[in-house]
Amino acid sequence: MLIDIPFEPTLFGKTINVHLILEYLAFFVAFRYYISLRKRTEDVISSNNRLSIILGAALGALIGSRIVGIFENPLLIANQNWLELMNTKTIMGGLFGGLLGVELAKKIIGEQHSSGDLFTFPIIVGIFIGRIGCFLTGVHEFTYGKATTFFMGMDLGDGISRHPIALYELFFLIGLFGVLKFLNKNQRLAYGLTFQWFMIAYFLFRFFIEFLKPNEFLLLGLSTIQYLCILCVCYYHKTIINTFRNAY
Repeated sequence: MLIDIPFEPTLFGKTINVHLILEYLAFFVAFRYYISLRKRTEDVISSNNRLSIILGAALGALIGSRIVGIFENPLLIANQNWLELMNTKTIMGGLFGGLLGVELAKKIIGEQHSSGDLFTFPIIVGIFIGRIGCFLTGVHEFTYGKATTFFMGMDLGDGISRHPIALYELFFLIGLFGVLKFLNKNQRLAYGLTFQWFMIAYFLFRFFIEFLKPNEFLLLGLSTIQYLCILCVCYYHKTIINTFRNAY
């Protein structure tokens, strides 16, 4: 390996939090990418309504990421570690919470058009950059997998060969980005379906990849994230049914 995992470079004698830096970079790049796409796309949603939708998404993501993060780590509640409790978050809760926040905002302002397509590719890019940070953080971030003898197993900082879950996700996101770009370029997805199929594909991927993680808190053999994935797929069941019906 060219670098040691966890990757903890120092600058002027102080350790740099690479994960935190990449998180901020993910937000910045994703937002600039969104702005660029909106300038080059004929948006059917007015600027005021689009701003309301963004605010709804941000608030929903903030709340959702914390709630799901807490349920994923219930010991934090038992230990009453409020500082860790407030900093606990997960992208899965953020995505689904943001979705609900958008739908609520659209109901309040009376917006009927689908709004997710413009966000899709910036979200994928943002997650990709953030996952690089997760990978470089190794076992200090709960995106590592179970011990394995699989050829892609890596020492992520504890001397054990583990599934590099974050690395698997990076490969998946590259593929998902390419497929959705191809379908958009060839106009094979109706307006609004790009975001919906991103959510379906990503949540299905996370459902199965969770089986490779050393989750300690399970209900009927499934983790909190997996139940959220099932909820998301059920939320989009009409999209799935209609897509396969039309394909047939």
